[in-house]
Amino acid sequence: MFRSLLVQKPDGDAAASTSLVELGDDDLMPGDVTVDVEYSSMNFKDGLAIAGRPGVIGSYPLVPGIDLVGTVAASDSADWAPGDRVLLNGYGIGEKHHGGLGERARVRGEWLVALPDGLEPRHAAAIGTAGFTAMLSVLALERHGIAGAGAGSGTGTGGGGGDDGRTEGGPAGDVLVTGASGGVGSIAIALLSRLGHRVVASTGRPAERDYLRGLGAAEVIDRAELSEAGRPLQKQRWAAAVDSVGSVTLANVLAQTTYGGVVAACGLAQGPDLPATVMPFILRAVTLVGINSVQAPHADRVEAWSRLARDLDRGLLDDITTTVPLADAASIADRILAGEVRGRTVVDVRA
Repeated sequence: MFRSLLVQKPDGDAAASTSLVELGDDDLMPGDVTVDVEYSSMNFKDGLAIAGRPGVIGSYPLVPGIDLVGTVAASDSADWAPGDRVLLNGYGIGEKHHGGLGERARVRGEWLVALPDGLEPRHAAAIGTAGFTAMLSVLALERHGIAGAGAGSGTGTGGGGGDDGRTEGGPAGDVLVTGASGGVGSIAIALLSRLGHRVVASTGRPAERDYLRGLGAAEVIDRAELSEAGRPLQKQRWAAAVDSVGSVTLANVLAQTTYGGVVAACGLAQGPDLPATVMPFILRAVTLVGINSVQAPHADRVEAWSRLARDLDRGLLDDITTTVPLADAASIADRILAGEVRGRTVVDVRA
């Protein structure tokens, strides 16, 4: 028997509820690798699932948790053996398949990534889907010509230093990060700054200014500058952006991106709509890149995790991470949905 959070919903219109329960191996879902889970984390999507909000969990009952880090306990996969240290993000765990907020999980071997050398399991959990998404966004910017002085080398020093963000074929200028105080935004700032970019952070929490500067933001702006409808084309401000907000904010970000700039869209905190025009694309050659961390190809996962292990400051990661035991994970959900949690929350599943 092992402990798990379980989201259950009775038949009919009754609300879903989450509780800490004891499960057995017979309760696990199909898969060829069984993992003893050590750590998971709390993401916005986990908050929605635990709070019983519609649109996340496909069928009940379900163990939430879109991240897991642990050790292979048993394997019928040729790729994995007992004792291997592994991590998993996406592929529907915590949505359609039992996830990481339980002491044991059975998953498909092709979903797993080896824990990179030198990366502690707790750090991998602190990075989680949020940091993985941030790294996929940074890689997307680099592939479209936006890279700082230290991109790919692991030699960045942080603090917003480095060159002006210009690479061959890419424009010079600031890189904007929206939703800056959240998990994706926090790690995106830390990565981009360390890689030599001048980062501008957009947040709705003025009290977080020092926190964001500590991550490496050179400038902090109020999200109100971007959250109201504006003109289709506006003053050019950003060479690139990582946007986790969507809706009107993303439309304004596009309208303010410089000629040849790139915007990575990876979230919808403000909403799923995009009230924009084609003008930034056809008059300024702006590129909008979509980021999907759930179904990212295995090769992209390996590259992203390798870069995270090399480019992300572990001390900084510790500074923005709070760790809670499994029994306290459900209590974090409402705070995440209310935008009251900054940085990353790790769940020590064994505690």
